[in-house]
Amino acid sequence: MYKADSLRKHLSGANRILKRNPERLHIFVDEGNIVATGTVSLSHEYQYRLNIHIEDYAGPLEAITVPILAWIQIHQSELLNNPEKRKTGISFDVDFNNNDTIDILIRLTLTEKSIVTKDGKGRINIKHQEEPLMTPPYENEFWQLYEGDNLLAEWNIRNDG
Repeated sequence: MYKADSLRKHLSGANRILKRNPERLHIFVDEGNIVATGTVSLSHEYQYRLNIHIEDYAGPLEAITVPILAWIQIHQSELLNNPEKRKTGISFDVDFNNNDTIDILIRLTLTEKSIVTKDGKGRINIKHQEEPLMTPPYENEFWQLYEGDNLLAEWNIRNDG
């Protein structure tokens, strides 16, 4: 599943705390379905819930939320654009460990399409269909998130995995 890997690379590169402590970031999938049409093609779609679990986090929640939303804007934009999917497509839980750290679980409802074709030699090939890209809301491809003068996160919008 390329989206899980893409989001891990993006978030661990954007968030300064996770960049220094990658062992605190856990990504796993549950509630997955494989949807195929039953036609001659073996093309299919994965539908699943991606779970982002961050342990012992001691930074502002926005330093996680904003980079995730930026990733969603490119890789699963209907979670932001579709009023029905906005209601349940992004959810979270927070456990307060002490006065300094929290554990965060963010759940995203994602899909991935795989196109399966046969070439002239009879080989079966697979290609992951990318999401349609919308124009980024900023001209710069390099983003930085600040709270006052404090740099919270930074990422390159086109090289996020």
